[in-house]
Amino acid sequence: MTTAEREAVHRTAVRAALGVPGVVALQPALAERLALAASRVFEAVAAGASRAPEGAGVRCEITPDGAWHLEVRCILDEDHRVVDVARRVRSEVRAAVNACLNQHDAAPPPPVRVLVNVTRTIPTPA
Repeated sequence: MTTAEREAVHRTAVRAALGVPGVVALQPALAERLALAASRVFEAVAAGASRAPEGAGVRCEITPDGAWHLEVRCILDEDHRVVDVARRVRSEVRAAVNACLNQHDAAPPPPVRVLVNVTRTIPTPA
C-alpha cells in the first residue's frame, strides 16, 4: 500500500464520517493535539488562526494480518441517539473504505475494521 493509497483511505473515511447526520466534528487524538499545540506559533505566523487538520479524528493502520483498522473519534449532536449515529458511522466508513480499496486494487480488498469512539455530544446551535 503506497502513501497515496493510505491517504486516499484516510480522506475517504473522514468524508464518510462527516457525512453522517448527527456528526458535528471529528475529535483529534492526544498526539494530534500536542502536535497542533506545538505548531501554534508557526501556524499563527504562516496562516492565521490555527485549526485542527481535516482528518484529525481518524486514525488508520494496516494490521499484521493485512486488515485495515480505522478508529474514528466523533463529536455528535446531542439531539441524535449516540448508538444509532455510531452504528451508521461505522457502516458508512466501512462501505466507503471498501469502495476506495476496490478502486485501487484488483484483488479482493482486505477486511476493514472500524472502531467508533464518541468523545462527547454538544447541543444543537439555536
